[in-house]
Amino acid sequence: MRRDYDLLIFDWDGTLADSIGRIVLAMRSAAQTGDMPVRDDASIKGIIGLGLPEAIETLYPGITPRDLVAFRERYATSYMTMDEVPSPLFDGVAESIEAFRAEGYHLAVATGKARRGLDRVLKSNGWLDYFDATRAADETASKPHPLMLHEILAHCRVTPERALMVGDSSFDLQMARNAGMDSVAVGYGAQSLDSLREFGPRLAIDHFNELRTWLSARSA
Repeated sequence: MRRDYDLLIFDWDGTLADSIGRIVLAMRSAAQTGDMPVRDDASIKGIIGLGLPEAIETLYPGITPRDLVAFRERYATSYMTMDEVPSPLFDGVAESIEAFRAEGYHLAVATGKARRGLDRVLKSNGWLDYFDATRAADETASKPHPLMLHEILAHCRVTPERALMVGDSSFDLQMARNAGMDSVAVGYGAQSLDSLREFGPRLAIDHFNELRTWLSARSA
């Protein structure tokens, strides 16, 4: 079978898992309990995809290192409380990922989550050893720097033009462009498709199953 891509790389929050609402609530809680200004939902959604320190610094420019550490701890406590029952996967994700694997694609995850959080959600879905490679923001450079994609490409021995990044944030699409690879924008996560189209994705989708249909049509 001839196809356009050998490696599919997925963001987690807002792309595979319906977790954006919890992230927003945890950020608001961390601000409230720390007696800090509470940012609006749009501002919080606008930083989802970054590593947590970078996200907090974007929301609170000039925050001191000490306050940053305290904010991270409050956020983690709030999010973990809500995430005792893991966020569900979006409709079509589990079936499509299984189909992609059966079709011989290399699969990877590139996320703004920390390694501990990523391993927890992978385990809850029975995917702890499922992907060919995974990278979390606390073990490499935060998006939109392309380092985590470069590391995944090297691990999977795939060139950038044979890889596809799928994500719901501008940071995902910028990271893909910085790495020299194509991207797919999903419009059901943190940011709207209208805001993502300016980053030149090859495809823009409103449902995860549309990715499977598109890839199937491009295989011969």
